[in-house]
This record gives sequence, C-alpha cells and structure tokens, in this order.
Amino acid sequence: MPVLATLGVTLLRLVGERLEWSPAWFGRVAGGGLALVGIAWLAPIVGAWIGYQLGRAGLRPASLGRAVGVPLAALAVTFLVAAVGVRLEAGQTATGRLAAWGIASVIGVLMALAAWPALGRVLLIYAFAARLPVAGIMWLAIDRRWGTHYDAAPPGFPAVPPLSRWLWTGLLPQTTIWIAWTVILGTLFGAVGYVLGAQRRA
Repeated sequence: MPVLATLGVTLLRLVGERLEWSPAWFGRVAGGGLALVGIAWLAPIVGAWIGYQLGRAGLRPASLGRAVGVPLAALAVTFLVAAVGVRLEAGQTATGRLAAWGIASVIGVLMALAAWPALGRVLLIYAFAARLPVAGIMWLAIDRRWGTHYDAAPPGFPAVPPLSRWLWTGLLPQTTIWIAWTVILGTLFGAVGYVLGAQRRA
C-alpha cells in the first residue's frame, strides 16, 4: 500500500509539473523546491505506519532508546561525512559534492539499519521501490527536456551529455541520498509508530 500510494504521488507530481500547476505544490526547480506534493514528505509517515504495524504484531526493537538514538546519530554522521567530503579538493566540483553526499548516505543507511533491523529492512525495500521509478522518470525528463524538476540541473552543474547528467543527478541521488533520507527518517518515526502500535495491541 505505501509503495502504490508513493507511486501515485510521483505520477501526480509529474502531471502537475508538466501542466505547470502552482509552483507551491508542484515546484519545477532543481531538487523540487520544497513543493508540497512530493514523496520526500512520505518517508516519516510510511516509517511511522510500518512501525505501528510491527508494534501491533508484537515485533519490538531491541531497545526503544536505540531505535531513536541510532537514527539521530546516523543523521548527524551523514551530514558530518558529507561536509568533510565537500571540503576536500575532490568535493569542490558539482560531481564531487554529489559523490560525497552519496558516500555519506550509504554510511547513514548502514547505521540506521542497525537501529531496528526488522523495520530497517522493510524501509530499505520501500525506499528503492519508491525511488527507482523516479530515477526512470528523470531519465525520460532529461532526455526529452520536459522542463520539470526531474530534469533541472543543480546550480553549477557542468554541461554534459544526457546520460552522464542522469547518472550523476538522477541515478546516484535516487539510489543513495534519497534512500538515506527515507530509511533514516523512516526509522526515527517508526519508533513513534511502534509505541502507538504496541499500546493498541496491549
């Protein structure tokens, strides 16, 4: 159900941008511009929902403190590693910055998975199921120049062939940075959902 709902939001976002609906809801700038219609906002909701279901089923984390503390630590480490990577010589270019964030995101995901493995595994599957369709849409948008946020280049990104641009601004972020966003935030809010589900079960 979360995967289908997320796909529906993705398609709605694409239609809204193609038809140039309100930028506040369907922003077309690079990164989406914090538009209200977007699947990034679903990560904490889906995480809480899955945590709630696990709580109702009696599947609990090893420690509630760990289920909350580890995602917070993962969030901090992700930003710290990315910041260090960006300050290095290799991180002074647009591609270098993306690579730094990609590496930091993988580390953050691995940390978050250790918080509550039962929740983390489901969130990881959900994250890829949510983000791979976006990566596919981004390739079509970049190749066909749709004028949406899916094909908007980040500031300072060099002019490169469509495939190279998609690999850097489409595939890489969707399979690392946004996976980390989904898993880390989802795990954090999953702990809240678990408490509610466990109370319901009791």
